[in-house]
Amino acid sequence: MIELGAERIVAACDARVVHEGSRRRVESVVVDSREVGAGDLFVGLPGARVDGGEFAADALGAGAWGVLVSSQRAERIELDDVEGWVIAAADPLIALGHLAREWRRELGCHVVGITGSTGKTSVKDICRTILPYRVHASRENYNTEIGLPLAVLAAPRETEVLVLEMAMRGMGQIAELCATAEPDVAAITNIGPVHLELLGTIEAIAEAKAEIFAGLTDAGIAVLPEDAEALEPHVHDLLRTVSFGPGGDVFAHGARVEDGSTVASIGTPHGDADFRFPFSEAHNLANALAAVAIGVALDAPPAEMAERAPEIVFSRLRGEVLEAGGVRIVNDCYNANPISMRAALDHLATVEAPGRRIAVLGEMRELGPDSPAYHREVGAHARDLGIGPLLGVGDLARDYAPDDWAPDAEAAVGALQPLVHNGDVVLVKGSRSVGLELVSDELVARLDNAERER
Repeated sequence: MIELGAERIVAACDARVVHEGSRRRVESVVVDSREVGAGDLFVGLPGARVDGGEFAADALGAGAWGVLVSSQRAERIELDDVEGWVIAAADPLIALGHLAREWRRELGCHVVGITGSTGKTSVKDICRTILPYRVHASRENYNTEIGLPLAVLAAPRETEVLVLEMAMRGMGQIAELCATAEPDVAAITNIGPVHLELLGTIEAIAEAKAEIFAGLTDAGIAVLPEDAEALEPHVHDLLRTVSFGPGGDVFAHGARVEDGSTVASIGTPHGDADFRFPFSEAHNLANALAAVAIGVALDAPPAEMAERAPEIVFSRLRGEVLEAGGVRIVNDCYNANPISMRAALDHLATVEAPGRRIAVLGEMRELGPDSPAYHREVGAHARDLGIGPLLGVGDLARDYAPDDWAPDAEAAVGALQPLVHNGDVVLVKGSRSVGLELVSDELVARLDNAERER
């Protein structure tokens, strides 16, 4: 429940009341009229094809506490039988951000903002588990100018630490998210060639990501990789920092893989602690170091974080392991770029398997004019590791020089099944828009059916 009265909501949104409703508090805030429940505030957002404000009357009919829509939409609502609030704002999206900022201030909790070229969601997932506080974290993809305010507004009153993922596709977007979240810990996981099509250079990407540092509260702390040279121009002497990775404030030594887990002693400015993480990927150890560094910034005792580490669970589609018909499938198809693709292939090469290591590689989007070269390098890296056969999916995936190719995910299902045999390990990875979860899910279903028919 958002414990803000109607007058405070209206003031925070810089809005005006068109119709007054009940004095009870808002249960939650939604932007999809189909999800409206009794007591919810529906925010009608203008979209590229549909204006959500068109569904304000439906939301009120479903028992909404009220609706927040544009002035034009508010004036069109028939008020004769309306019981809920009708609130008009010049720009409902801006109003949504302002409302979230008001609730963030009301909570008075610590706020962690996480951005970076890869690993944002994984670091957030690790923080959710290891931080010894009452933590509320954004849902899987609630990391945009719409999703982040909704994540803030979903935080319960007892929240002590609010962990928010921040996506970036251009200059100014991280700054916009920080204006809503007002983070006092700002973490950048890494800087790499992601969104080059939009920003042009690694330096420009670093500049856009570094907006999160400028968005820190006065006593805020920046968490950053020790080896991120591209960030150096944006780290000034007055900025308090905690670095992670080899040579950083938070680092791992004696790391080894045991029974599918990573065991490591992690050094921090607050002392060392022995951690056991429920994953074996090297890149997730780097993500874990970032999360521990966030904990250090929040004064979390390392021993308490270590005690919680075995319970870490990652969001779906991020390295989840599926088993079917004697085949292991590494379902890592939430997103892909040159950094994460190489890391996933490196891990695949270390997986013990009696059969082959097969890679289904969807195209990597938004890499700019050097896209063919990035794809060629990834394909060559896979072959150098002894991975194969390779199945490319999507037009750009032809540049992997794969052993087989499919135009889309649906076609890839049919092309993959004859390639897979008992004992094989299959990596499925590509940009989110390729939709490779269809390949993972359908392969599991077909292998399970084949097993039942034997």
